[in-house]
Amino acid sequence: MKIFNVTILLSALVLFGQLKVQAQDKYADDVKDIQSILTALYEVISGPADQARDWERFKYLFAEDGKLIPTTKNGEAVGYVYWSPQDYVNLFTSRRGTTDFYEFEINRVVEQYGAIAHVWSTYELRESPNGEPMNRGVNSIQLLKTPQRWFIMNVFWSSENEGYALPEDYVIRRDGRR
Repeated sequence: MKIFNVTILLSALVLFGQLKVQAQDKYADDVKDIQSILTALYEVISGPADQARDWERFKYLFAEDGKLIPTTKNGEAVGYVYWSPQDYVNLFTSRRGTTDFYEFEINRVVEQYGAIAHVWSTYELRESPNGEPMNRGVNSIQLLKTPQRWFIMNVFWSSENEGYALPEDYVIRRDGRR
């Protein structure tokens, strides 16, 4: 009986290792530089409601203990919550099932030192690729560069709301429009 259990465990570990290598090969271009990892982040969460997202790709972008941290504002009270990438997947799929969702980066400020980078990424949310923005905000994204690839450590964000207008410098779109 013990030999059978050990065989099953070893088989599972080999299969998991093969799946991990396949994901590394499949998404290697997504994590080769800052531009690529940010493009992949916005692409993977955007699309029509009836389009399945590639959640394997999404989770691959993050460090093992990476976090997504939205801020909240209720009157004068400001707060936050922590989500793992899997928590985000669960929440997204339960709430966005009937609504098209597109998040576009409109401006970016990058600061890098050694193996770490901080990105201020201004975004717009839309219900269609060319629709009017429903909301805007800023993603504060912390990245780590290893010899093999970039990882998202955290995505900490705040939506524009009363009392928190986006700074003018952060609203200038990549295409030069405001």
